[in-house]
Amino acid sequence: MTVDFSGVVPELALAVDRSADVPLGHQVQEALRTAIRTGRLRSGERLPSTRQLADQLGVSRGLVVSSYEQLLAEGYVVSAVGSGTRVAEGLALDGDTGPTAAANAPRPDPEAVPHIDFGYGVPDLRAFPTRDWLWALGDAIKAMPIADLGDGTAEGDLQLRTVLAGYHRRVRAGHADPADTIVVGGFRQGLTFVLGALQAHGIERIGLEDPGPRDHDHIARRAGLRVSAIPVDAEGVRVDHLRASGARAVLLTPAHQCPTGAVLSPTRRHELVQWAHEVDGVILEDDYDAEFRYDRQPVGSLQGLAPDRVVALGSVSKTLAPALRIGWIFTPPRFRAGILTEKSLSCRGVPQLDQAALARLIETGRFDRHLRKVRDRYRQRRDALVAAVAETMAGATITGLDAGHHALLRLPAGVDEERVVRHAGAAGVAVRGLSDYRVTPDDEAPRDVLPPALVIGFGNVTTRQIREGIGVLGELVAARAG
Repeated sequence: MTVDFSGVVPELALAVDRSADVPLGHQVQEALRTAIRTGRLRSGERLPSTRQLADQLGVSRGLVVSSYEQLLAEGYVVSAVGSGTRVAEGLALDGDTGPTAAANAPRPDPEAVPHIDFGYGVPDLRAFPTRDWLWALGDAIKAMPIADLGDGTAEGDLQLRTVLAGYHRRVRAGHADPADTIVVGGFRQGLTFVLGALQAHGIERIGLEDPGPRDHDHIARRAGLRVSAIPVDAEGVRVDHLRASGARAVLLTPAHQCPTGAVLSPTRRHELVQWAHEVDGVILEDDYDAEFRYDRQPVGSLQGLAPDRVVALGSVSKTLAPALRIGWIFTPPRFRAGILTEKSLSCRGVPQLDQAALARLIETGRFDRHLRKVRDRYRQRRDALVAAVAETMAGATITGLDAGHHALLRLPAGVDEERVVRHAGAAGVAVRGLSDYRVTPDDEAPRDVLPPALVIGFGNVTTRQIREGIGVLGELVAARAG
C-alpha cells in the first residue's frame, strides 16, 4: 500500500560522497534508482521536491532537476503539474523476473475473501461514538494541565481510575478502590502483567476454562506458569476439577463464558471462593461483555463477592472498539506492587489524553448512552440469528443468548465441524469451530470430546448478513459439509 504524503513530504534517506570520483549528479540518480528498485520508494510515492532534496543534500537545485529529468526519461518516475514527481507504476523490484513482474503479480481472489465474518469478540465498529469521542478528547485536552502531557504515573490517570472504580461498584456490584486500580493497554496486556505478578508470588500453575478464550494458555506459559484445562458445563467452570488440578489460580469468564455462553451459577461462585481460601489462591475475572444482557437480571462481578481473592480485568474493546486499547485491573492490595513492576518494565503506559477522554465519556453519561444504543442493536441481531437457525438448520441448537454478542451454534450429531468451517470460508463466510477454543494443558489428564459446534459472533454483522451467512452454513450442514 502506498502512503500518499501531502504537503512537504518526509526527507528521503540519501547521501552523496564528495570525495568520490563519481559526479554528484550520477550519485543522486543511482541512489534514487536503488531506492526504487529495492522498494524503499514504492509505486505512486512522491519524491521530495527538487528544492527540498537539494537543501537536504547540500547541492544545487539544478543538479537535482537534471537527475529527476534523467529518471523520467528512463521511466522510473512520472511527473504531472500539481502532483509532483512520483515513482512510476509497474516497475520490477530487485528479484522480480522482469519489468512487468510487479504489474503482473497475483492479486487476491475477491471471491476468496470472506464477505461475512462471524468473528468472536468484535463489537459493531460502525456504531463507534465518533462525535462523543472527539468531544471527550477536546474537553480533556482543554482541561489537562501541561504537566499531565508527560509520562504520568504507573497506575494511570487518577480521574480515570476513580471513575472506573466508581462505575464498577455501581454497575457491576464490585468493591473497587482507585488506589488498587491500574490502567493498562487492553485486556491481554493487563493479563500478562497479572500473570507475571502471580508467578513472582510463587504461583506455578493456573487453571483455564476448557473450552475457553483463545491463546490464554500460550500467554500463561510465557509468564512461566503451567496450565491445567478445567472443563466447563452449563453452570460454568467445574470447581471439582479445578481443586483436583493443583492450580492456585484460575482465569474465568463468569458473566458470559467464552465461548459457550454459560453463566457461572451462584453455587459455583461460592465454591470458587471457598477453593481460593483453601489453597491461598486467586481468581482472575475476565469481565469482557457483561454490559450486554437481554433476558436476565445483571450478574454481579465476582470481585465484589471476594475482593481479597479476585483480580478483575476489563477493557473497552467489546464496548467501544479494540483500537482504543484501554483496559484496567482491579487488584487485591498484595498484588499491586508486583503488577506495577511488571508494567513499569514493559511500557510507559496508556496515552494520558485517551485516559482523560475515557473518564469524561463515562462520567458525562455518553458511555452509557452508547451502551443502550448498541444493546438494542445486538438484541435485534441475536433475534435474527435465532430465527435464521430455526428456518435453515434442522437439528441444530443455539445457546449462550442471554448476554454478549456471540452465541454457540451446536451442530447436529455426525456433522464434521472442521469441514463446515473450511467449506464456509470457501463460500465467503468466516467462522470458527468450538475445537479452536480448546486449551492445551501441560498434563496428560483425559479430556472429553466436544460435540461439533460453531462460535457465532454477531456484533459486527448486519441482520441481512446474519440471514445470508446462516443460510450458507445451513446448506453445508444439510449436506454434512461433504
